[in-house]
Amino acid sequence: MSTQASITVGKVVSIHYTLRDEAGAVLDSSGGGSPLDYLHGAGNIVPGLEEKLEGHAVGDRFQVRVPPEDGYGVHDPRGVQKVPRASFPSEIELEPGMQFGAEDEGGVRSTIWIQAVDADEVTIDLNHPLAGKQLDFDITVAGIRDATEEELAHGHPHGPHGHHHHA
Repeated sequence: MSTQASITVGKVVSIHYTLRDEAGAVLDSSGGGSPLDYLHGAGNIVPGLEEKLEGHAVGDRFQVRVPPEDGYGVHDPRGVQKVPRASFPSEIELEPGMQFGAEDEGGVRSTIWIQAVDADEVTIDLNHPLAGKQLDFDITVAGIRDATEEELAHGHPHGPHGHHHHA
């Protein structure tokens, strides 16, 4: 059995990744940049990917296929809605693909994505743009370390110089 650290709950993990859709088109990648850091077990990344990373060690390279239900969820057609253009600030030039934070009557915050805009209405989607999509990842584990008490309390990793919340 290896004495090398492996990915378990409470570890800060650094991964390089390439995300592709079912057709093989690259949707996102850390290639050429810094790795993605996340706190394992804190829900910082999609559940299906986090589950498949469990137990891996630094240097491991592998592929992961995440079905929609373990990624960004299945697409819910009820999430696509038309709202009055007046619901958005008039000084903002709305374009498809833009995202906004929204709050419902109960104070629950969510993210909405603009699908279409006309003079009177805006078609919004409460589904993540990757909802209903299979996600194919190429992964390289770049680093693993114990999370600090502060990181565990906050539920996410902090940079090398700590983290400060701003008022």
